[in-house]
Amino acid sequence: MNFKKKNRNKKVQVSSISVFRAMYNRNYRLFFYGQAVSLIGTWMQSIATGWLVFRLTGSPMMLGIAGFAAQIPAFLLSPVAGVLGDRLSRRKILLAAQVLAMVQALTLAAATLSGSVEVWHIIALSVMLGTVNAFEMPTRQAFVVEMVDDMADLPNAIALNSALFNSSRLIGPALAGILVAFAGEGTCFLLNGISYFTAIAALLMMKIKAAPQSSRPFNLREELAEGFLYTFRFTPIRDLLILIAMISLIGMSFPVLMPVFAKDILSGDSHTYGFLVSASGAGALIGTLYLAMRKSVLGLGRVVNIAVCFFGVSLMVFSFSVSMYLSLAVLVGVGFSMTVTAASINTILQTIVDEGKRGRVMSFYVMAFTGAAPIGSLTSGWFSSHYGAPVTIFSAGILALAVGIMFHLRLPSIREMIRPIYREKGIIPEVASAIQTAADLRNPPEC
Repeated sequence: MNFKKKNRNKKVQVSSISVFRAMYNRNYRLFFYGQAVSLIGTWMQSIATGWLVFRLTGSPMMLGIAGFAAQIPAFLLSPVAGVLGDRLSRRKILLAAQVLAMVQALTLAAATLSGSVEVWHIIALSVMLGTVNAFEMPTRQAFVVEMVDDMADLPNAIALNSALFNSSRLIGPALAGILVAFAGEGTCFLLNGISYFTAIAALLMMKIKAAPQSSRPFNLREELAEGFLYTFRFTPIRDLLILIAMISLIGMSFPVLMPVFAKDILSGDSHTYGFLVSASGAGALIGTLYLAMRKSVLGLGRVVNIAVCFFGVSLMVFSFSVSMYLSLAVLVGVGFSMTVTAASINTILQTIVDEGKRGRVMSFYVMAFTGAAPIGSLTSGWFSSHYGAPVTIFSAGILALAVGIMFHLRLPSIREMIRPIYREKGIIPEVASAIQTAADLRNPPEC
């Protein structure tokens, strides 16, 4: 499909095209293609790392520690990354992050292929990659707005971003399962290192307008405080961040324990592990395509509420499964609901945030989404060691369902506070008459 536009106003409004409407933007198109290759490699490395740790130690607890090491830097450093993302060139930050991630992957490949790798090597390199990701993820989230020429394309770009991530989660783990079985984990690490060249090339080819720089002297402490107060004093942003933190904390129990289910419960091997993760990725892809087809951000609050509850129920069903086919089917639902929740919250936040604080708010989003995950990884590893993986997953499902019910109670007040912002930005048209005003009050638009 050719996404180059000659006249945007004359483009055909066909559903299959509107799903990819953000691709009319050249910079976003380059980003999308560059990341398409790189993210497959990233998922291959993630799967191979988990399998390597479990092969070397046979310990669910060590899986939790490895996950903690890779994710805790995001919790500690993302706010600083957000300040830098609001001050410096986001493209340059992303370029530096891609280069450092490539060095990490190639170092891990060399250690593994030489046969000298030990668990502490993996933990140390995981901390390095987590530190890089702490700066890359919030910057990438905030950078999306710079890659689209029309702000109306922003929700679609966010959805496609998530679709790309989850498409790679569908492909990468399946490839990793095959490569680990026939060529070893080191090959996955090597291919991931090579894949970063595509992302680096795409960033270098972009033509980004220089953003206006603040004339205020740089003060890290003041700007951190300003971003924190803005984020947590505005109830909708605060509540949405708390929700995504809770879902991330709960949701990390199932990917961390996937090797245990693959080997001990389903009596499989690395192929089984790869297929389980791919099933979750397939559900996530379906979820992001669903969001990409939506024409407006209106109603996303209700979508989030339903998705969170469905996520909890899916986890509970998965915990009882001893059938490969049932597990695959349920994991599609798990991936769908978790991704719809995260991408919808991302879209709502990007829509209501002030531009001058976008980087800092998105850093708190990454802090909540990724930073809560290491605590979930460590907790699920410990809980599984004492009570077993099925009980751990079932407990996570109950907690997710409870979170969904609590959010349902908060949703009306969130809608009320977001509505003026949507009116100001033209998402909800200005009311022209008292009759329309009364009708709007009887049937208020949804966030």
